[in-house]
Amino acid sequence: MSYSLLLIEDVDCLGRKGEVVKAKPGYARNFLLPKGVALVANKHTLRMQEKLSEERLRQATEDRKDSELLAKKLTEISLTIPVKVDHEGHMYAAVTSAIISDEIKSQEGIELAKQSVILKTQIKKTGSYDVAIKLKEEVMATLSITVEPVATSEEKGES
Repeated sequence: MSYSLLLIEDVDCLGRKGEVVKAKPGYARNFLLPKGVALVANKHTLRMQEKLSEERLRQATEDRKDSELLAKKLTEISLTIPVKVDHEGHMYAAVTSAIISDEIKSQEGIELAKQSVILKTQIKKTGSYDVAIKLKEEVMATLSITVEPVATSEEKGES
């Protein structure tokens, strides 16, 4: 059994604003309906569908334009991420999507959700990497990052 829902907002892996979709009862009751991103599809809410679809098309056009500009800007950026390493050069912690999105915000002032940064695996070695960034409306960008070791206080001879 599943619920038939009208989406009020875009929901990843489910659908876009204005679409009527089917969702499992638990997902609908516990997430979609309480968050206000969907309404149970009935004759009253289906009247809203055309209006929501038109709004979604306008928003999609704006989002695509903004995403393409941001993608161009991201491809021109070379981000440096300092990491602590031991005396053998092994990193203490891996570089994750959350760390990359935080560094973009602090170094460049561009706010990206950590879900936008696509890493197949965490980065566990120093060096240069190309990272895929997924923006709105399926626009993709590539960001160049360099993971550099930072000298620890022990290496500097301090105690």
